[in-house]
Amino acid sequence: MSISEVLQRITTALDQNNIAYMLTGSFASAYHGTPRSTQDIDVIVEATPAQLRGLVHSLPADQYYSDLDAALQAHQAESMFNVIDLSTGWKIDFILLKSRPFSREEFRRRIRVNLQGVSLFVASAEDIVVAKLEWSKLAQSQRQIEDAAAILQARRETLDRSYIEKWTKELHLEGEWAKARGAAGI
Repeated sequence: MSISEVLQRITTALDQNNIAYMLTGSFASAYHGTPRSTQDIDVIVEATPAQLRGLVHSLPADQYYSDLDAALQAHQAESMFNVIDLSTGWKIDFILLKSRPFSREEFRRRIRVNLQGVSLFVASAEDIVVAKLEWSKLAQSQRQIEDAAAILQARRETLDRSYIEKWTKELHLEGEWAKARGAAGI
């Protein structure tokens, strides 16, 4: 099974359970910038406990590993839970939408794109840059800076830099923003 089939099955399950979502992380970064290898699919979801129950129950146990208790705990804590596609080994991290202003704005700005033949929602290029800078700061990860720099290079002419600068200032990411610009040669 291909990654496009995994994405199609997951987005179909989300749509069938009326769960708003957006692809983020390395797949979204690759869409907006430069592809790189990854071990998981990151999806931000806005869902009620009932919707999460529906999602977990709609994933056949012989095709997916999923844990309803983990999903409900993630909802309570605004954290994440994962599902594993047993036929491919792909891990899908479902990240519950946080109530903070940046997360809400990022989700509001998601866009529908065609990725590997699948129509789905993905975070905007600007929001992926900000998220990568934040992950870089939290994990002290140069890889996240490189991902942000790749988007800056690929989308140099179309990025809303004032939007990025607003959030980097608000989230105290000025140092990471400077590193990403430097890595991008900007």
